[in-house]
Parts: sequence; C-alpha cells; structure tokens
Amino acid sequence: MPTTLTKVYDPTLFQGAAPYYVRYRSRYPQALFDKLTELFQIDGKGRLLDLGSGTGVVAIPFSDRFTDVVAIDPDPEMLAEARAEAISKGVTNIRWIQDRAESISPELGRFQLATFGRSFHWTQRELVLEKLYPLLTEQGGVAILATGDDPWNSELPWKKTAIAVVKRWLGEDRRTGKAGEGKWEPLPIPHTEVLAKSQFARQKLFEFKFPKDWTVDSYLGYIYSTAFGLPSFFGENRDKFEADLRASLLEVAPTGTFTEELSASALVAWK
Repeated sequence: MPTTLTKVYDPTLFQGAAPYYVRYRSRYPQALFDKLTELFQIDGKGRLLDLGSGTGVVAIPFSDRFTDVVAIDPDPEMLAEARAEAISKGVTNIRWIQDRAESISPELGRFQLATFGRSFHWTQRELVLEKLYPLLTEQGGVAILATGDDPWNSELPWKKTAIAVVKRWLGEDRRTGKAGEGKWEPLPIPHTEVLAKSQFARQKLFEFKFPKDWTVDSYLGYIYSTAFGLPSFFGENRDKFEADLRASLLEVAPTGTFTEELSASALVAWK
C-alpha cells in the first residue's frame, strides 16, 4: 500500500530567510560534486532532480554536469532568489518549480540523480523515497547532502557564544516554524535507517573537509538564514539582538573574524 501524505507543510518555516540564505549559507565544496560525478558516471547528458532546492546551492553549481535540471521547492521567496542567482551566473538549463518534494510524479521524466541539500529532514522521507525510486534510471540514485555548520552542537567558543545570545533573546528552546511558535525536535529515525527500509539497494557516506571564514556580519546573516533565527522572531528587539551579538562575539574574537573547518557530507544510495 502506498505511503500517504500526512506531514503538513509550514509556509512560515523559512519566511524572510531567502535573501540571507543565498548570501550567507555555506556552499558545498567542489570535491563533493566531483565525487557524485564519479559515482554516477555523470557525463553531461543526464538529468538532475534537486528536491528542496532552496536558493539553488546545489542546482546552480551542479548544473553544468547535466543536460537539464529540475529544481523543486515550496517556498516562493527561495525560488525567486534562486532564479536571480541563476541569471547572474548565466545558468539557463534549470527548470524551477514551486511545489513539495512529496508531490513528484512520473510527469517530470527520468533522472540520473536526485539530490537533497539540507532538505531531506523537512520532508515525509518514506513517501518521497517511494515516489522517487521509479523516476531514477537503473544506474541512478539519491544523494542527501549536509554541512556540519549547526552551531547548536558546536564546541567552538564563538559559536557557543552566538547561540547563548540567541537564547537570551528567543528563549532556551530552539524555535522552528509556525511563525516562531514551533519547537525543534530531533529526527526520531536517522536518514540511514529510512534508506535501509526503502527500495534503495545500498548506501554509503562520503565526507569532505573545507575551511570556512566568517565575520560578525556574515554570521549574523547566517543566523537570519536559519529556521531557528528568522529576522521576524526578534521583532522590535532586532536591533538590540544585533548589538548584543556583535558585542558578545567581539569579546571572544576582537578581530571580528572567525575561521573553522567544516565537514560536508553526501549520504548516497543506489537503486
């Protein structure tokens, strides 16, 4: 019996984040795209399906490896930024669709690879994999991508300081969705287990290290790009929050610059 759609999409999840997302979110290293190209023998003739495409952080830099790309996201603000970014980079082979990953169908055609860039956890995962499987070529597969830049789990002093400031203004609970009234909960089942119970035959995790530089202003922009720190959450206290964050970070690093080694990962599953 097919899995049914039960997870209700929350349109406030990233409301107001798109301009910050396109400017301040960490990009995936070229080595990650090179590895996917190798694993799936991508030769420029196939098609890519990017689900939860956001501002195009996967679709745009990966587009030159495919004949065409279909990028799907439910957030119109994210798609508007993605279209503008694609135009600015001269990318013309991406079709942008406002929809949920759960709505994919054979009408989209067949794909060599499907990607999720920091988006799979927002979907009804079992249903998406079920509907995705027949859309992939026989040698195709799926890649669930992530970057290890979540400050809530960091031991870096400056990141712990940043989250302490966020908590000072928004409370101890990590907010998400429902116009800031929701509470973030960890996934009850990891992606690896969901994949293992799906039709996909095998899976493997690949990781890539890369340096990342921040300034006080760019890290503020990063916070505004997240589901836990949307600009609207701070309301009339936004200026005070920004002043507090700047002062607190400068106490930790008076130069106002921060460097870290990030890890990007690709959890890959084959048909």
